[in-house]
Amino acid sequence: MTVLENTPRVDPTPPRKKGRRRATALSGTDRIVLLLMVGVPTLLHLALVWVPTLSSVLLSFTSWDGIGDLDQIKFVGTRNYAEIFTAYPRFWPAVQHNLIWLAFLILLPTSFGLLLAVLLDRKLKFTRIYQSILYLPVVLALAMVGFIWQLMYEPNLGLVNNVLGIAESNPVDWLGDSDINIYAVLIAAGWKHTGYVMLLYLAGLKSFDPALKEAAALDGANGWQTFWRVTFPVLKPINVIVLVITVIEGLRAFDIVYAINRGRNGLELVSVLITDNIIGEASRIGWGSALAVILLVISLGFIITYLVQVFRREERA
Repeated sequence: MTVLENTPRVDPTPPRKKGRRRATALSGTDRIVLLLMVGVPTLLHLALVWVPTLSSVLLSFTSWDGIGDLDQIKFVGTRNYAEIFTAYPRFWPAVQHNLIWLAFLILLPTSFGLLLAVLLDRKLKFTRIYQSILYLPVVLALAMVGFIWQLMYEPNLGLVNNVLGIAESNPVDWLGDSDINIYAVLIAAGWKHTGYVMLLYLAGLKSFDPALKEAAALDGANGWQTFWRVTFPVLKPINVIVLVITVIEGLRAFDIVYAINRGRNGLELVSVLITDNIIGEASRIGWGSALAVILLVISLGFIITYLVQVFRREERA
């Protein structure tokens, strides 16, 4: 035997220090907490959103007055939809009112909210006070807005007629006249919507890169050209969000007209028809569900457009 054979071999790898093993699995308590945090909201979402939605879709193809056992539900196919489009005299006026509501919100409150955002972005004196005052209507429920403007539109004691000086001589019944009440209510709804649009655009302007404005100024563009050719195109994601929110607000409008006169006498909306048919005197669950599905399908078109824009923006990022 040689000397090398008798020499013990030394492992060049240093011995590993014994220490605590890093926990890679959730403990029993963590699993219970995670299950509660995820499972409870999921169950509530399914119970309060998806179950009623799918039930409405199924009931829209049936005839049921909501009274009695479920075995009295009769399948009628698309008869409810056909009768709504052809033999329901309140439907098309309600659709017309929703379209008027939508056009008004897009043209006036949205444009005015953008104007206010541009002015407040110039760091005027007392800007935060102006923002708080203009945003105050947003925190109010539409039903509360309806009550406030009911007082303002009161023919004899209301603020509007007294400011116009016609409270005593020739008072105008703004909410009682079916020819003008829809426009009077739209002003009240626009009062709330303007502050919301202003806040969204103001957030977009705060994140705007000032170097783009400087580059436009060096190219000889004035303030108007800089806004329309540089600032406004960069605000495209905000524009999409504002458009989708405005469309949804125009389609789901309900609280303010229902608080004023239950959506009657010229204030009929599709949402009011749904309420009248499901929980009103008519008690036609099938008809009300069909109206709800029609409103849902129209809303989904704009919601899907918004989601596509969001996903594309995330992919670019």
